This record gives sequence, structure tokens and C-alpha cells, in this order.
Amino acid sequence: MRSQQRLFARYIENLPPGQLSWIGVRPARKAPMQSLHDTQAIKDLGLEGDHRCTKTPGSARQVTIISEEYIQQIRHFAKLDAIHPNQLRRNLVVSNINLTALRHQQFCIGDAIFEATALCHPCSRMEQTLGKGAVAAMLGHGGLCAKVISSGKISVGDTVSVIAPQTSLF
Repeated sequence: MRSQQRLFARYIENLPPGQLSWIGVRPARKAPMQSLHDTQAIKDLGLEGDHRCTKTPGSARQVTIISEEYIQQIRHFAKLDAIHPNQLRRNLVVSNINLTALRHQQFCIGDAIFEATALCHPCSRMEQTLGKGAVAAMLGHGGLCAKVISSGKISVGDTVSVIAPQTSLF
């Protein structure tokens, strides 16, 4: 078990569950996001209908996740009145859960199990989408990348809950 995973594991058992509030997929690279009410998360591939599902199996960047709370921070720092989730090009938007605490952890959304792998840094396209200063506004608030550990259906409104890792005394 990695050291950060071990450290977070001490505390995440008490992390209250969150909620999935938006799902988006891109059928092709640079294509507009399509909002969905539900989709299938496919083990080792990603979300059904998303172009990343046809990329490298087992990738650590199969699904991208951001929180509504991060979106509000980005909106504030970018001095924007509103941001729609599809502008940020993340697949999943969650709310009411500490996204940073999910890093290197496994968690359930609907019938699927995910593992958060790395921070999802903003790309230069955010400057085109949100305007000058958007990348700076997103630093530290870009969300997480994740991989699908176990296939299952996910739907807007599903609970997001951490799976406490099994720790060994030896």
C-alpha cells in the first residue's frame, strides 16, 4: 500500500458519502461533451460512449472527476458568473465529498467501483473555453483521474462512497 493511501486510509472511514450530479462523455477526441443521465462504467476501459474507452486498456486516466465545490472555486478565481460542467471536459461531477481524500482510494458510484489515480491538471484548452486566466484558476482544482476497477451502471443521483481498504498488521 502506498504511503499516501495508507495515511488517508486511517481517516476515510468517517468520510461522509457524496453524490454524482453530472455525467458527460466525448464520442471523439475534441468532440463536444454529451450529457447523460446514466451510463455503463466498463472495467479497465472507462465510460461507455466516451472516446477514452477505445484507448489503452488499463490506463490510469479512464475517467475524470471534478466536484461541484471545485467548479465553484474555479468560477470564483476566473471571475465568471457561471460554469457548466461540459466546459471543463471532465466525465463526472460529484458533490458533498472531499475529492482530495479520494486520491489513491477505491470508491463506489452506483454499481461500479473506481480507483482515483492522479490529479487531473488543466490543459491549455481551458483558456479557450473559459477565457484568459482559466488555467491558473483551475490549478489545484482540476479534479482527479480514475480507472474502473469493477463494471457497473452509474446514474445521476447515485451515492459516491469510499471503500475502506483492508489494512494488515503485518
